[in-house]
Amino acid sequence: MTSEPIRDPAADHLITPANAVLLVIDYQPVQVQSVASMERRAMVENVTAVAKAAKLFGMPVVLSTVNVKDGGDPTIPLLRTALADVEECDRTTINAWEDVEFVRAVKATGRKKLVMAALWTEACLTFPSLDALREGFEVYPIVDAVGGTSPEAHRAGLERIVQAGAQPTSVIQLLCELQRDWSRTATADKFAEIAFGVLGR
Repeated sequence: MTSEPIRDPAADHLITPANAVLLVIDYQPVQVQSVASMERRAMVENVTAVAKAAKLFGMPVVLSTVNVKDGGDPTIPLLRTALADVEECDRTTINAWEDVEFVRAVKATGRKKLVMAALWTEACLTFPSLDALREGFEVYPIVDAVGGTSPEAHRAGLERIVQAGAQPTSVIQLLCELQRDWSRTATADKFAEIAFGVLGR
């Protein structure tokens, strides 16, 4: 069997490492502990798997926290380790899109596809998603790597942004979309390790 030639990674309509940026917003202890829409450990492991995949495929990452400078705890250790070389963008705004440095960091990547993970779904995912969509970005929330303060809040947040044009994805879907072909041997083994680690839980 013969694979099709690799599409232009910048122009591809699907997510590629060359046309997307990963936004990771507010995975801090207080936010994680208040998630009630899914099992917290699975959520944390899922967002960490996504972070590892972003590093594997060379996808830029914008990592943001809220109120660390005013005494809040920083990004949880497991995720911070996976993104050790990514500088945190700390802010005071609930909506990251209302923070000048955050938006500047996103736009500096030159990417229009925003793969988003944030806590909580109903606030820190929903608000910047709506603003980014309004500015012409494509938004891809990772539904099994985010969480809300209740199942209803999580579902309502996702429904709101989907109605506005967001395109939901999942951890495994995203990983497969980045890898595409087992013949891409530079990343295949590590991709398999990350993906089957998610599936094996």
